[in-house]
Amino acid sequence: MLEENALPRWHIYPDQEQISTHLAAAITRMAAEAIALRGAFHLVVAGGNTPRATYARLPSMGRDWQHWHIYHGDERCLPPEDPERNSLMLAQTWLSQVPIPSAQIHTIPAEAGASEAARRYAAILPAQRFDLVLLGLGEDGHTASLFPGHDWGQEKGSSPTLSILDAAKPPPQRVSLSAWRLRHTHALFFLACGSGKQDAIAAWLRGENIPAAVVGRGADVWLDMAAWPERLQG
Repeated sequence: MLEENALPRWHIYPDQEQISTHLAAAITRMAAEAIALRGAFHLVVAGGNTPRATYARLPSMGRDWQHWHIYHGDERCLPPEDPERNSLMLAQTWLSQVPIPSAQIHTIPAEAGASEAARRYAAILPAQRFDLVLLGLGEDGHTASLFPGHDWGQEKGSSPTLSILDAAKPPPQRVSLSAWRLRHTHALFFLACGSGKQDAIAAWLRGENIPAAVVGRGADVWLDMAAWPERLQG
């Protein structure tokens, strides 16, 4: 369970290939532990390109797929077949290759528009804590679709989902789990790769009020050496 004021734990690997291997192993290990303890594994997945390599490793490493339940941390309001949809990337990279029951793959209906999709998705989220939430990190410090200068839904009991109408990057309409709901989990992982993430990591280390730092208190942060600020390397 996350500690409210705990510092993040930084896991630094030489490159993205090594991260993806170790991260996929950690996810499957946590799945086995959750299934043994609670009979199911409730996982929130990150979108974007960075976790693709990790997802591609899961079909050969996971087991007991009938006990996995998949949720999305956020989604772009685009047609389901749009290549920028997180759900399409996840299906192509991982979910089409494993026998998770379709009723346990909870896609955000973002094609319905941000407000309606957020309302529908809030109704299907589980009441209990997630077992693991996996998030990415944007160059501006955003995570999921929680951007600087916006309402992140931080307060306990906030709406579990947010409709985003003016995102800082296209498309402007998105649906995101709120900061509070993302933190309502037994474990929280962040994944960051590439030199473009150095400024955001540096801001996090300085304690700046960026979305990733607010959501990521006590999280495990997985990153490659390129993402670690140069002044701290060596």
